[in-house]
Amino acid sequence: MDLKQKTYNIDVKHVTRVEGHGRIIVSTSEGKVKEVKLSITEANRFFENFVKGMSPAEVPWIVSRICGICCVGHQLTAIKAAEDALGIQVSPQTILLRKLLTESQFLQSHVLHVYFLAVPDFMGVKSVLPLARTHPEVVKRALRLKKLANDYTTVFGGRMLHPMASTLKGWRKLPDLDEIAALRKRVQEAIPDIQETLKVVKTLKIPPYERETEYVSLKHPDEYALYDGDIYSSDTKSSVPVDNYLDVTNEFTVAHSTTKWSKWHRDSYFTGALARVNNNFDQLQPEAKQAAEDLGFKAPCYNPYMNNVAQIIEVVHCAYHSARMLDEVLGSGLKEEDISYEVKAGRGIGSCEVPRGILFHDYTFDENGRCIAGNAIIPTSQNINNVEQDMKAFVPQMLPSMSQEELTLHMEMLLRAYDPCISCSVHMLDVEFVD
Repeated sequence: MDLKQKTYNIDVKHVTRVEGHGRIIVSTSEGKVKEVKLSITEANRFFENFVKGMSPAEVPWIVSRICGICCVGHQLTAIKAAEDALGIQVSPQTILLRKLLTESQFLQSHVLHVYFLAVPDFMGVKSVLPLARTHPEVVKRALRLKKLANDYTTVFGGRMLHPMASTLKGWRKLPDLDEIAALRKRVQEAIPDIQETLKVVKTLKIPPYERETEYVSLKHPDEYALYDGDIYSSDTKSSVPVDNYLDVTNEFTVAHSTTKWSKWHRDSYFTGALARVNNNFDQLQPEAKQAAEDLGFKAPCYNPYMNNVAQIIEVVHCAYHSARMLDEVLGSGLKEEDISYEVKAGRGIGSCEVPRGILFHDYTFDENGRCIAGNAIIPTSQNINNVEQDMKAFVPQMLPSMSQEELTLHMEMLLRAYDPCISCSVHMLDVEFVD
């Protein structure tokens, strides 16, 4: 087709296979791009108001309900923020159990996203359901891995969804050692399924488009940072304390999005699996580094579609790292700990990595231990700006060789590659009314 004939009007009102509602608008005229816009139309969630008046122990259990996929991450990040406000120090045992609970969430979410939400794009189908007929073993493998990850969360969290066992300073009910031993065996038995997953991902034809941007994640001197660390920028090659998160996120609003946008050292930044693997590649488990080599992943990688590949690299990392942490727990055993604490006034900030990127929670408590202010900044709200910047960069490159249908698919694939949790991204917007 002559480029001058390429007048496209793309309006995907409801992008499928993402959590929440996003709208993609692309308009071209005679081969020239007129408009590219990612519109978020979700309503505010108001969780930062829900928690007002609650005790430090109640807040984490409530805010885990922000998301059914990242409930562990929201809970642990809020716990860390409340502990920071109250000056609570936690034991090495508690930190180890929290790291295990964290990695269960990564396995759950990444397996779900890659197999059920991303892979259908590469197989030319609308959902995973047709694949259950044409590729039943692949779907069964995905379900086995997802079931393992769900049970993993249950062992350490007390239940699969919105765990209630963890709390400030420790565990209300410690995990059962027999269940941990059985889980350790199942993790080992799942390694062949993970290796077969690598083979599936290796066959995917990842779009070749690249755009260098700023990659933001936690970074820790001693480990691949998922539970703890400082905020690291690939632009500056340096870190800032988590307490400085507002200087990082710099939230602002745009007319076509109900979620706030973020930027740091340039117009936008990327957070998530690709950012973590780029920033912390040397601290991956050896098996994950080998998986990256097998998949043709080289850090730094500037292709946002490769976020799906980075997620599988993290699946390998979490599987092997979890096995080693499980051995540590089984070797040392678990002991009951004092989880009492004194209530006092204070403000605390916590951060963890969740599957979609870096997460921040910030709470202030009065002298009676009641929450009087809260703020939660979600990875997807930090990423939306970067997704639109990617779209604006890629559409002119794609336009000469793609039909309207192909361009539409690639824009949807790009949004899905970020694994957005759009509903979670919309939080409180303070409005000052002027007479």
